[in-house]
Amino acid sequence: MTSPVSVRVRQITSPDDPALAAFGEIQDRSYYDLDSLIPAAAFAHLLASQRGERRNRIMVAEDPNGHVLGGSVYHLLPEAAFSSFVAVAPEARGLGVARALHAARLADVRGAGLAGLFADSVFAGRQTDQARTAEAQVGTDAVSRRRALHALGYRTVDVPYWQPVGGPGGGPLKDLDLLYHPLSAPDTPEQERVPTDLVTATLQSYWAGWLGAERAQREAQALASRAGTDLLALLPATETPAYWRQLG
Repeated sequence: MTSPVSVRVRQITSPDDPALAAFGEIQDRSYYDLDSLIPAAAFAHLLASQRGERRNRIMVAEDPNGHVLGGSVYHLLPEAAFSSFVAVAPEARGLGVARALHAARLADVRGAGLAGLFADSVFAGRQTDQARTAEAQVGTDAVSRRRALHALGYRTVDVPYWQPVGGPGGGPLKDLDLLYHPLSAPDTPEQERVPTDLVTATLQSYWAGWLGAERAQREAQALASRAGTDLLALLPATETPAYWRQLG
């Protein structure tokens, strides 16, 4: 496939839309750790189970012939949104697919009156050699991804973040950083920091989907304790929080 390519982004609303399967196949080809993702088999269920203040979204990017080039799963929560995943077909990388998807998501988040879009992303300095090798086999790497996320407008939230894992004995994932794309006007204080309450409220709503309400609340409170401040700085997305830098 050669550039330029016209990309059309659309929101999938029907669990029976055949684009779901195409997006699922791209997800399976484009990420090295599928166990950490929402499985493609669950996409239809996500769309069918819109409950309360959590609105699940799936968008796909297609070429003029309707071929799916990539897609995204994200969630509109009470105060902000959270991106679970973005996948672009390996043969479509570099064509602006991720940027088109991100622009469409931001428009949706803004239209819902939310403060911004959160995500989490692996930091290369805490990635194991095994994970780094597995990622290279699908043609991606954590350093390039964080540069791309910064270019899209994401920033690293300066807080010790680890993602809780469901199930008995599941330990937290500590190779991730929390990122945030604020929707405030450029060159305002809100572009440089984010309220801790917004972070914890959003994560509590997001985590409740697989941890349950009680544990999600405990994990959010633990993150607030680690933060130790009401406002968290936003760093370049290529950086990791001060907590990790101080550990050496």
